[in-house]
Amino acid sequence: MEQKTIALIAHDGKKPEMVGFVKDHIDLLRSVKLIATGTTGSYVLKTGLDVELKLSGPKGGDAQIAALAAEGKIDAIIFFRDPLGMHPHEPDILGLMRVCDVYNVPLATNPATGELILKGIL
Repeated sequence: MEQKTIALIAHDGKKPEMVGFVKDHIDLLRSVKLIATGTTGSYVLKTGLDVELKLSGPKGGDAQIAALAAEGKIDAIIFFRDPLGMHPHEPDILGLMRVCDVYNVPLATNPATGELILKGIL
């Protein structure tokens, strides 16, 4: 069976929640290739998992991950968004979500759907 690739992204206010999610599912995540936006990935690296880092979200990391999804190189994205905050890179975020819809890439925006995605593709 081919190794799955999952991208991890979290807005600043959601990074602790992402780290907790990763720790809660670390055994499942050890079996996948992880890609993350720069700052989120730097936090995930502290859990001991290997992570391929992209740029931070505001500097183009969301767009890099969207491009990988469009190329069929990502099996799922777990993106803990802060729905109440303003984000200067909102167009990139919307673009990422659109790419997921166009190319049928599972996208979780909270821990509940993240867990369902992990259990569904692994």
